[in-house]
Amino acid sequence: MARPVWTGVLSFGLVSVPIGMYTATDSHTIHFHQLQRGTSDRIRNRRVNERTGKEVELDDIVKGYDTGEEYVLVEPAELDDIAPGRSKILEISGFVDLDEIDPIFFDRTYYLGPKGKEYTKVYALLEQALAKSNRAGVATFVMRAREYLVALKSEDGILTLHTLHWADEIRDPREEVPDLPAASGTKTGAKEMKMAEQLISALGMHWDPGEFHDTYQEKVAALVEAKRAGETVEKAELPAEATNVVDLTEALRASVERARGGGKDAGRKAGGKKRARTQTSDLASLTKAELYEKAASAGIPGRSGMTRDELLEALGGSGSGAYTGTGKAA
Repeated sequence: MARPVWTGVLSFGLVSVPIGMYTATDSHTIHFHQLQRGTSDRIRNRRVNERTGKEVELDDIVKGYDTGEEYVLVEPAELDDIAPGRSKILEISGFVDLDEIDPIFFDRTYYLGPKGKEYTKVYALLEQALAKSNRAGVATFVMRAREYLVALKSEDGILTLHTLHWADEIRDPREEVPDLPAASGTKTGAKEMKMAEQLISALGMHWDPGEFHDTYQEKVAALVEAKRAGETVEKAELPAEATNVVDLTEALRASVERARGGGKDAGRKAGGKKRARTQTSDLASLTKAELYEKAASAGIPGRSGMTRDELLEALGGSGSGAYTGTGKAA
């Protein structure tokens, strides 16, 4: 069982329930140590006194705020003393419609659980009430010397806590991002708009997060293993070139045809064997990105984790390995 990263009391109105907060997600990040080039010597970060150059123990370190003229020293215990409820109360201020919270405000997700079987009834009551009302409880609490704005939701029979960004932490995109279309709207051609809508429709899919996984981390792991064995790995394909505005209509038309599986009728007329050879030849000339689009149109499961050869095999071409239906080549 996982250990809670925070424990305290959840309260709404005059009702309260002791809870534990648990991490809801894992990270795929592969961690590297720092080494001096040409050696296997580790590089380590140490806490060193800037004036004396001597290492300082963690217990001898305090926080200091630079006022410009001097440092104001603050002890960890002093931060806990000013925290609301001494960092042990998560009090719901009110309930809002879930649709009112813009997705940009959501940050990290945690699971909440009751601290004891005797509190499951109160816990279940809040969870079920939130589910039926499609609302989220908005609250603030302090964890690790930082105050958080959070939203409590009901998801699949449990309470989840989502940390939210404060309003003044959200940047204005018009100030941050250059070359955005004018706020009044950039004019687009009716034909281009229709094709863009057709392309979006043709590439429609059902949301299944299980079909996607972190392929980059897998490539990093493969790179490490290859270098360990003295081998090399295939370099990634170069990114596609930007579409010229002059060629936009043609690019959209070709994209729609590809998404819809264009050219199949011609293949049928040529007969079975000839059709298969033509299809194989056509597929073999496509890039990995183009093969993926065809796999998406065909609804092939596990396509996000396939190599180019596996995509080719799954689509009926002749890859280097037999497709097993699990996103791997046999």
